[in-house]
Amino acid sequence: MSRKEATRTLHRGEVTVAGEVEKKGANHVPEGAEVRFNGVHLQLLGPTYLMFHKPVGCICANDDPHHMTVFSYLDLPNPDKFHTVGRLDLDTSGLLLITNDGKWTHRITSPKHGCKKVYRAVVADPLEEKNIESFKRGLKLHDEPKLTEPAELEIISEREALVTVSEGRYHQVRRMFAAIGNKVETLHREQIGELALGDLKSGEFRELTAEEVALF
Repeated sequence: MSRKEATRTLHRGEVTVAGEVEKKGANHVPEGAEVRFNGVHLQLLGPTYLMFHKPVGCICANDDPHHMTVFSYLDLPNPDKFHTVGRLDLDTSGLLLITNDGKWTHRITSPKHGCKKVYRAVVADPLEEKNIESFKRGLKLHDEPKLTEPAELEIISEREALVTVSEGRYHQVRRMFAAIGNKVETLHREQIGELALGDLKSGEFRELTAEEVALF
């Protein structure tokens, strides 16, 4: 509600605090007191931090007329108050952070902090050892004058690799492979900073622990 709507609601006697009708918006609510609006128990929503295993085929938006969004998977009060910490494109799966804390988001996404992200990529053509040095030196992306920051390429098998980047350019990992003449077939984010996705299943989410939140 707006402040004006809330004031009217209070004046109509629709709110109780600790069982008593409360009509004054300036009064403080005692800690632990039960607040009800027309009999419905209300809970204060403080800063919330979630880890979500994004499936392929949904987008990082609160609403979209054409695609399923990540928020359709989440059971959240006031989902419009939340946002994703960065984005994963439609065809990329993996670790996505969701919060209502803008300052926390800034600490993760701000370029000056250089938060590293780890992706697992399966590509169309065999990888070569020289690709490791190319990623380390920086790559020229299409229509961008500045080289990418040094990135780490760890070859797992002939067509699979782990890529660690510290930037968040548009479709960056896919475009980096395109810059060396290869094509990403599947892309999955496994880690942000020191926080790993772990065994969270596709389409599932959980709250972060205090220790995990403090990693950023």
